[in-house]
Amino acid sequence: IPPSCIDSSTGATPSEEMNGNLMDFLDEPFPDVSTYEDFHTIDWLREKSRDTDRHRKITTKSKESYWELIKSLLDAWSGWVVMLLIGMLTGTLAGVIDLAVDWMTDLKEGVCLSAFYYSHEQCCWTSNETTFDDRDKCPQWQKWAELMTGHSEGAGAYVLNYFLYVLWALLFSFLAVSLVRVFAPYACGSGIPEIKTILSGFIIRGYLGKWTLLIKTVTLVLAVSSGLSLGKEGPLVHVACCCGNLFCSLFSKYSKNEGKRREVLSAAAAAGVSVAFGAPIGGVLFSLEEVSYYFPLKTLWRSFFAALVAAFTLRAINPFGNSRLVLFYVEYHTPWYMAELVPFILLGVFGGLWGTLFIRGNIAWCRRRKTTLLGKYPVLEVIVITGITAVLAFPNPYTRRSTSELISELFNDCGALESSQLCDYVNNPNMSRPVDDIPDRPAGPGVYSALWQLALALIFKIVITIFTFGMKIPSGLFIPSMAVGAIAGRIVGIAVEQMAYHHHDWIIFKNWCRPGADCVTPGLYAMVGAAACLGGVTRMTVSLVVIMFELTGGLEYIVPLMAAAVTSKWVADAFGKEGIYESHIQLNGYPYLDVRDEFTHRTLATDVMRPRRSEPPLAVLTQDSTTVEDVETLIKDTDYNGFPVVVSRESERLIGFVQRRELTVAIKTARQKQDGVVSSSVVYFTEDNPQVAEACDPQPLKLRRILNLSPFTVTDHTPMETVVDIFRKLGLRQCLVTRSGRLLGIITKKDVLRHMAQMMNQDPESIMFN
Repeated sequence: IPPSCIDSSTGATPSEEMNGNLMDFLDEPFPDVSTYEDFHTIDWLREKSRDTDRHRKITTKSKESYWELIKSLLDAWSGWVVMLLIGMLTGTLAGVIDLAVDWMTDLKEGVCLSAFYYSHEQCCWTSNETTFDDRDKCPQWQKWAELMTGHSEGAGAYVLNYFLYVLWALLFSFLAVSLVRVFAPYACGSGIPEIKTILSGFIIRGYLGKWTLLIKTVTLVLAVSSGLSLGKEGPLVHVACCCGNLFCSLFSKYSKNEGKRREVLSAAAAAGVSVAFGAPIGGVLFSLEEVSYYFPLKTLWRSFFAALVAAFTLRAINPFGNSRLVLFYVEYHTPWYMAELVPFILLGVFGGLWGTLFIRGNIAWCRRRKTTLLGKYPVLEVIVITGITAVLAFPNPYTRRSTSELISELFNDCGALESSQLCDYVNNPNMSRPVDDIPDRPAGPGVYSALWQLALALIFKIVITIFTFGMKIPSGLFIPSMAVGAIAGRIVGIAVEQMAYHHHDWIIFKNWCRPGADCVTPGLYAMVGAAACLGGVTRMTVSLVVIMFELTGGLEYIVPLMAAAVTSKWVADAFGKEGIYESHIQLNGYPYLDVRDEFTHRTLATDVMRPRRSEPPLAVLTQDSTTVEDVETLIKDTDYNGFPVVVSRESERLIGFVQRRELTVAIKTARQKQDGVVSSSVVYFTEDNPQVAEACDPQPLKLRRILNLSPFTVTDHTPMETVVDIFRKLGLRQCLVTRSGRLLGIITKKDVLRHMAQMMNQDPESIMFN
C-alpha cells in the first residue's frame, strides 16, 4: 500500500477505516426518511411493515424491565386516549358551533334586550310575559325596525327589516370568505372529498392543520348564519379529522406512521357525523360506508368509542336545550300502511332524479368556475350568491328561517297545540278525542297558502344549492339536500292526506282509512323525502337509514326509509355511478381508486406499463457501478418517486426498489457524517462490504439498508383487472413489471387511474397527482 494512502493519525488503510465508519453510520436511523412529499400517495404495505417492526421491538423490550413493560402498556393504550381526546374536542366544538349559529341566525332579524347574546328562543324562555299561543313573541325580543323606529308593523318596518336582513347576511358571508382566503384556503367547501382522498393514502399537507381547524370552525358559523343554502354537517367531519390529526402529532406511534394516522382519521370522521346529527351509530357506519378506505376491526371499535364520547360531550353541552342529542325529534301517533309504500317509492324516484340533476349541474358550474374568469373572483362570487339568496329568501317565511328549523317544522306532526300554518286545518266542532289522535281533516286556507310558499321554496332551494356548494366558504350538503326532500315530501304527504279524507271510499283507502280516523301523517312523508334526496346526492344507503332514524327517533319507520333510500340509489345510479363526493374527487384530479368501481376491460400490464415504445428507457440504478454524482444527476433530472435497482444495465435483472426521498436523505447524511464520500464515490446496494482498490480511490457508499428487496412485481401478461385489484386492495404506490426476472417497466397508481379513465372515454390527463 502506498504510504500516502495510510492515515497518519490512525495508521489504518482506507478499507479498514471505511468498514469501521460505515457500520457506525448505518446503525443510525435516517432522519425524516418516513415522510412523504406533498401531493403524493403513501405506500400502505411499507407503513404496515414498519408498524409491525415497531410493535415487535416494543414487545421484545417489554420483557427486559418493568419500565419497558409500563411503556409498552402506555403505547397500547395511546389509541384509546387519542379517541377520548378527539371525542371530547369534537363534541365541544360542535356544541359551540350550534349555539353560535342559533344566535347569529336570529341576529339578522332582531336582538334580545335582556341579554344580547341570547337567541330568539332563549330570550323568550327567560321572559315571564310569554304566553303559550304567542311563544315566539315577547317584549324582550325586538326586531331591528321596532328597536330603531318604534314601529313593528307597516311597510316602512318591513323594508327596514328586509334591508338589515340582507346586510347582515352579506357581512357574515364576506367575513367568512375573507378569513378563508387570507388564513386557510383549505378551509373552504365540504371537506369530505378531500378526507376520502387522504384516507385512501394521499398526502395534502396543511389540509388537516391547526389553522384550518381554527378558521373552519369560525367561518362555518359565519357561513351557516348568513342564510346561504348550505349545512354544517360535512364541514364538521373535516373539523373532527383536524382534531384527529392534531392529537396524532402528540404520539409518535401515529405521527411517524401515515398508515396508523389514517386509522385515527377514520374514527375521527365517525365522531364528526356523530355530533353533526346526534347519531353515533350512524357516524360509525358513515365512516365505514362512505369515507374510509382501510377499515380494520380495531378501527371499528375505536370509531364507536370516539363517536360515543363525542355524543356524550355534546349532550352535556345541550345546545338545543331539549335534553336530547337530536335536532329533529319526532313522535308520530299512527303506523304506516302498505299502500303508502307507493308514494314513498315515488319520493325515492324524485330523490334519485334530484341527486342526478344536482350532481350534473353543480359539477358543470364548478368546472366553469375552474376554467373561466369566475374562479379569479371568489369573494365577489360569494357576495353575489349571498345577495341573491337573501333578497329572494326574506319574503318567504319558509326560506327566511334557518334550514334546520324549516326541516324541523316539516317533520312535525300536527298536534292540537301546533300554531304553524301547515297545521291550519278545518276542525270539526263536535270533535271530542284525545289530543294525540286527531282525525284527518280538510285543509284550511293556511295549509293552501303554505303549500304555495313551500312549492316556491322548493324551486328556490333546488336552483340556489347547485350554485352554492363548492364556493370558497365552508359548505355542507346534507341539510340543503334534506330540505329539498322534506319540502317535496310534505307536499306529497298533504296531497295523500286530503285524497284519503275526500275519497275514503276509493279501493286503495277503503281497507285502512275509515272516516274520522287519523290515517296519513304528512310529517312522515317529509322524513322519507329527506332521506331519498340525501341518498340521491351522496349514494349512501345503510348509514343513511341509520342516521335518519337516530336523527328523528322514528324507529318503526325503518322500512319506508329503506324503500326510499334504495329506490333513490337505483334511479340515480341509472344516470351515473358517482355520488357528489366522487364527482368532486374526479373534478380535482385526485388519485382515488374507488373500491366500488369495476374494471372489466381485457387489457394487459404490458399495455399500461411505462416506458412506452416511443419513450426513453426506464431510469434505473445498478447494484455496484453507479457513482454518487450519477445518482444526484438522476434525482435532479427526473421527478420519479423511486428507482428500480438492477444487477447491471446489460442483464436488467431486478434486485429491488429504492425510494427517491430516502436516497436523497441518505446521500446528504453520508456526505455530512461519513468521511471520504465524494461525487466519484461508488454507491453499493450489495450485501457484502465493498472492497477498496489498492490505489487511493474515494470511499464507497453502501446503501443496502434503504433498498426494498421485495418490491411488488407482476409479469407483462398479467391482466389489468388483476393489477387494478392489487393496487386497490394492497394500497400500492407502484408495481414493477418483469419477465423471467428481467425488468421491463413500471406501473404507478397514476398510470392505473389514467388507463381506467381512458377505458371509460374520459380525459386521462384529468388525473393530476401521483
